[in-house]
Amino acid sequence: MSTPVHDDPLSRERSHLAASRSALRAMREDVESLDISDVTANWVNAAVLESQIEDRIKALADLSETPLFFGRLDYLHAPGAQQAEGAEGERFYVGRRHVHDADGDPMVIDWRAPVSQPFYRASKKDPLDVSLRRRFGYTGGDLTAYEDEHLSDPAEAATTSKLLQQEIERPRVGPMRDIVATIQPEQDEIVRAGLTGSVCVQGGPGTGKTAVGLHRVAYLLYAHRERLARTGTLVIGPNRSFLHYIEQVLPALGELTVRQATVEDLVGRIEVRGTDEAATAVVKGDARMAEVLRRALYAHVSPPAEGIVVVRGSRRWRVAAYELEEIVRELLARDIRYGAAREALPQRIAHAVLVQMERAGEAPDDRVQNAVARNSAVKAAVKAVWPPVDPAKLVLRLLSDADFLAEHAAGILSEDEQKAVLWVKPARSVKSAKWSPADAVLIDEATDLVERTHSLGHVVLDEAQDLSPMQYRAVGRRCTTGSATVLGDLAQGTTPWATRSWAEALGHLGKGEAVVEELTAGFRVPTDVIAYASRLLPHIAPGLTPVASIRENPGFFDIRTTPAGTAGALAACGELLSREGSVGLIAADARVPELAAALDAAGVGHVGPGEETTHATRLTLVPASLAKGLEYDYVVLDEPRAVVDGEPDERTGLRRLYVALTRAVSGLIVTHATELPAQLV
Repeated sequence: MSTPVHDDPLSRERSHLAASRSALRAMREDVESLDISDVTANWVNAAVLESQIEDRIKALADLSETPLFFGRLDYLHAPGAQQAEGAEGERFYVGRRHVHDADGDPMVIDWRAPVSQPFYRASKKDPLDVSLRRRFGYTGGDLTAYEDEHLSDPAEAATTSKLLQQEIERPRVGPMRDIVATIQPEQDEIVRAGLTGSVCVQGGPGTGKTAVGLHRVAYLLYAHRERLARTGTLVIGPNRSFLHYIEQVLPALGELTVRQATVEDLVGRIEVRGTDEAATAVVKGDARMAEVLRRALYAHVSPPAEGIVVVRGSRRWRVAAYELEEIVRELLARDIRYGAAREALPQRIAHAVLVQMERAGEAPDDRVQNAVARNSAVKAAVKAVWPPVDPAKLVLRLLSDADFLAEHAAGILSEDEQKAVLWVKPARSVKSAKWSPADAVLIDEATDLVERTHSLGHVVLDEAQDLSPMQYRAVGRRCTTGSATVLGDLAQGTTPWATRSWAEALGHLGKGEAVVEELTAGFRVPTDVIAYASRLLPHIAPGLTPVASIRENPGFFDIRTTPAGTAGALAACGELLSREGSVGLIAADARVPELAAALDAAGVGHVGPGEETTHATRLTLVPASLAKGLEYDYVVLDEPRAVVDGEPDERTGLRRLYVALTRAVSGLIVTHATELPAQLV
């Protein structure tokens, strides 16, 4: 005899899921049926409203493979009772977005709402007025299991959630997923931190720092939508492959308006066609270059050689050289942007003329002042005293003219440092110059000295440990009036200019007051894998706390000595492809072409980082230089010694190896014909 639906909890939950999906579909249809023909005054208003409606329709999409809700909270007390958040006997389903029925009553509560917070924070010690927390398990889009925690029952012992572990360890194919169903209390504290303060998250491999940063953006957009709609949000990643990997996380949470970019995108005022040697890039990326640029720019301001005579009608008005010099000195003392001061100068001169007119009995108004400011004599004086400066031409001259650089770098850069940044063959023009990425940052700095950079409401900076001081300044300019979430791991700094401490980095960013949080619980990397990789920490970041994996599944880990060539790595890939999930083959950049050819010859389909994997093609061939931030269910790491030797120095090479070793979620096979680095033995 079958159990009636009303007595079967799983059937009731499935019915609620079906009803919630129907309600979401109705919400979407309501928006699709809106007629705006009679409510817009003109075509501009109509276009704006149509765009907003389209965004709303996209946000209400029901993704068949994505659970609409993943948890349920049953509260103890009615409103007004101590610690109460919900009504007596009332329950709330927690999901990725809010869903309501035809009467406006909630069927699913957004995970970011205050009433949902105990889903992540409640415990047996502090139940937060929750009697029951229920987690749901899904297969595809179908609800197939549930698991209950009776938080208010002292007789029930606290246990580890099996569904939570399964969700954390679930195989992945394709881009990064959200972690909204698995956010841990320490992560939730960071996610829900206020908008006005900046936060820096130091997190080792697998601690979820990237996901925390993205969910923080989603939370801030929920809690401060109106403000951030005006000021804007931005996620900055290390490269295009990384941005492609994470690009679906925010849309899956219903957030479609967050821009994503690399630092190179932000400073892309010129075409980058060249590269710098490491020593040169280190000097160009040093924060001292900002002062060199400031000196070089303001050296263009010169004391007036003579006064100005303004002719209006039959009258001649003279501004003496000493008066003009006083105006210039006052503008310099105000420490405003070069361009803003230059625009203010003709108005200040015109004001001095108007004062003389008033003393002579005239009654000039603003129109007269503007006319005087446009006078040819005034324009000529401004051009001579405070000439316009093109930022790219300024940097071009600094890198091309040894005398000009020496004049403005005196006491800041040593002679050797000056030689390091000077071009061997000076370029003739901005267009013909082979600018490097570091040069682009210098031009961005110079541009900001001339004209203030627009500030956003919130910026998330991921893999921040790899930025130079000048790059931090470039990012900081984008959030001078807003806040920042800085994410990174000092042990994974793989550039010659990688930051030594978060205090130093945050100072360059202009967010020295930011709170530094450390995530040390590893949710992604298996215990055996992270323990092996952590052997490198004393050599690459001795002050950091090793990540402690909380995974119940120890994962799969093996180190194999193989013959020289590619056969060992290919055999390991074939073995792992027989399992469910994605596979990454990570190798030193120089070995990637040989491995790609071997995979093609063997008929093994593969893609590059940033390309979409499918169930038919689950292998990604990853150069070690692009592995940072990426994750795969299984990883084959080819020739660790080659990864280390591919970098300019051993410490950077060991850090690159640390990154490569920690990309696996379920298993790692290390294959090597050459001897392993001594630090791993």
